[in-house]
Amino acid sequence: MAVPKPSCTLPDKSGGPGPSLRPPRSPALRGFSTLATAGSPITSTARLAHVRYPSGEWWFANRAYYDMTGMSEFDVVTGAFSYTGKYVTHRLLNAGRRVRTLTGHPNRPNTFGGQVEIAPLDFENRANLVQSLRGASVLYNSYWVRFNHGLATFDQAVANSRVLIEAAQEAGVRRIVHLSIANPSLDSHLPYYSGKAQVERAIVDSGLSYAILRPTVIFGVEDILVNNVAWFARHFPFFAIPGSGKYQIQPIFVEDIADLAVNAARQEDNLVLDAVGPEIFTFEDLVRLISIAVGRKTRLIHVPPSVALVMLRLINPFVGDVILTRAEMEGLMANLLVSKQSATGQTRFSEWLAQNASILGTTYASELARHYR
Repeated sequence: MAVPKPSCTLPDKSGGPGPSLRPPRSPALRGFSTLATAGSPITSTARLAHVRYPSGEWWFANRAYYDMTGMSEFDVVTGAFSYTGKYVTHRLLNAGRRVRTLTGHPNRPNTFGGQVEIAPLDFENRANLVQSLRGASVLYNSYWVRFNHGLATFDQAVANSRVLIEAAQEAGVRRIVHLSIANPSLDSHLPYYSGKAQVERAIVDSGLSYAILRPTVIFGVEDILVNNVAWFARHFPFFAIPGSGKYQIQPIFVEDIADLAVNAARQEDNLVLDAVGPEIFTFEDLVRLISIAVGRKTRLIHVPPSVALVMLRLINPFVGDVILTRAEMEGLMANLLVSKQSATGQTRFSEWLAQNASILGTTYASELARHYR
């Protein structure tokens, strides 16, 4: 059985797949020396970031040297090689913007080649973060964790986010565009939502110009939620729905949220906006729609939430993943993945699903493999 995760998460309106938090000093980060900078071929003795690749070779960022002085304006994207960050980066490059990414995964496939400069997302070295951000016009931030895993905890994610925000403030970044979550709340008992609210509050209190986008669930070909619902439908004769299945979900297309992010960066006023698509489904209807689209007559059965969690935990070892947590199920069933605001995305999930059903669920998409290995 599969149940969706919040793509990002938080109900106090003052209070957000992006890149997940990594444990401090992960093996990937140890490959970085100082920071990656960019511009024209180097003309000074500035120290540059270098990455050690699996082959043992050492390369400077993008296999080139860069001058740290006299750089033209650029934008910074956390996790430009990840799910949402990749689409934001495509738009910026197509608009002729220079892009630098802050990443904890320098060895991930880089479809942008030398077009994107690489710098480490190392929260233990604030000075390098400041240097990486200095001269940036906009910081697009989607950094977060989906659940506690090892050293990657919600508390650590909040602390790291504050370091990043303070670094942006010190570096003189003009504006931050932050991907939060629909319905964040400082008072929430769900740490995903309360943590997101704390990060939003830190941004508001920083004095930076900001745009905070609050998505519900983000769908696309690289999505985990929709893909894995389809995978369960393809591989099991039944799908266990926790509780009534009448709680709602309002997904937004990844391309739409990338458009919203880039457009929000161009504005001057501070902005807090729910990023939601034009269609709202009950969870049961969503699962049924996906099952039909992939050509399966999956039987939907209703079980108590506790039973659904036990079933998922039995399957976890076989897929090598954490399919869904208790907190994620609670957020879903509490209708936190639907907005009271008008739709801001244009793409209808039902139409997108019909066009992409043949590739959905053909393989399982692992959160742990994507972000923690």
